[in-house]
Amino acid sequence: GPTCAVIAYKCPRIKVTIVDVNETRINAWNSDHLPIYEPGLDEVVFERRGKNLFFTTEVENAINEADLIFVSVNTPTKKAGMGAGYAADLAYIESATRQIAEVARSSKIVVEKSTVPCRTAESMRTILEANSHDDIRFDILSNPEFLAEGTAINDLLHPDRVLIGGLQTPEGYKAQQALVEVYEHWVPRDKIITTNLWSSELSKLAANALLAQRISSINALSAICEATGADIDEVAYACGRDSRIGPRFLKASVGFGGSCFQKDILNLVYLSEQLNLPEVAAYWKQVVDLNEYQKKRFVSRIIKTLFNTITNKRIAVLGFAFKKDTGDTRESAAITLCKDFIQENARVRIYDPKVSEQQIFLDLSEPGRVIIARSAYEASENADAIVVATEWDEFKELDYESIYKKMNKPAFIFDGRLILDAEKLKSIGFRVHTI
Repeated sequence: GPTCAVIAYKCPRIKVTIVDVNETRINAWNSDHLPIYEPGLDEVVFERRGKNLFFTTEVENAINEADLIFVSVNTPTKKAGMGAGYAADLAYIESATRQIAEVARSSKIVVEKSTVPCRTAESMRTILEANSHDDIRFDILSNPEFLAEGTAINDLLHPDRVLIGGLQTPEGYKAQQALVEVYEHWVPRDKIITTNLWSSELSKLAANALLAQRISSINALSAICEATGADIDEVAYACGRDSRIGPRFLKASVGFGGSCFQKDILNLVYLSEQLNLPEVAAYWKQVVDLNEYQKKRFVSRIIKTLFNTITNKRIAVLGFAFKKDTGDTRESAAITLCKDFIQENARVRIYDPKVSEQQIFLDLSEPGRVIIARSAYEASENADAIVVATEWDEFKELDYESIYKKMNKPAFIFDGRLILDAEKLKSIGFRVHTI
């Protein structure tokens, strides 16, 4: 959605049609309330929608009209069968590819946008080539996303790089150039990288794995800091000033979430195992294991601090999205925290500015004694403890003095995102625990 909206925004002469079989989702894209929250997305969509940006369920028409087709379907981790728990489920990719092959009446450039395991393009190519003939040919490109949720529009307008992988053949180079020309409308040519197909696919998994590895590395150090009295923010700052390391993704927290990091690392683990590289698989698996450890460590610290029991205690959870400026809850640390609190028979009140009540109940599956609050103040009234699970800016600006007055005493705050002024909260009377 955001990617193609920005392409339409920057390339007014190119017709961009976004298709989905889910009618409810398409209706939302055509309404005043878009189905996802992303700062700046509304302006881009409303500016071009109906001019050169269209949303429709007429998949076959759109395939036939298009010269260039982005395949942007979901690639979830398999839940059963071979590679369950690690490998990506490519059923949606395959069915989309087969539909293109069946419907197309003219030659197409087919672009992988979904994050896929290395050499997925090989299977797409096999399907498409089996359906090629003299009048119709299919070229395959890989063009992975490097967007961060919450900053997607800015990332699209000012990308660090655009990566386009293609086959190293005359036709492959020609297809690559066609997509390069689309991005050249607004991206400087030196930021558009062209590679072979497999390098492009692996680069996406590698980038997410390396980012997640930094988070797990700093979180591993946070455990040492808590045991020794060192300050993880100071350690991260000192290390981040080394130009070889840099400051990004060195923020200690309750753990990473989102649709990419865990899924892509598990994908890399599975790929390593399939290539008979068990030590490489074990190395990357540890990044995910440490993320789970960090969440469990935080929960156990909360329980120990609240006198070793949270049965019937009221806990206010501030934030449910996996990070600020998005309504996305996939793999959110808050889900793990809340499920553990429910299992310990606590009374949980959750507030998030952008996640719907329906989504929270869906994620918790057995919500137990959970109430969804309409504000942070409502969530924390009569609470024994506040747990900050998402780094929303509004949580820094709350009137903590009035919150303190309405909480049970002693009043505890557990900052899982290191965003609050701990000294100020202590002066109000809170007992503050940070990672």
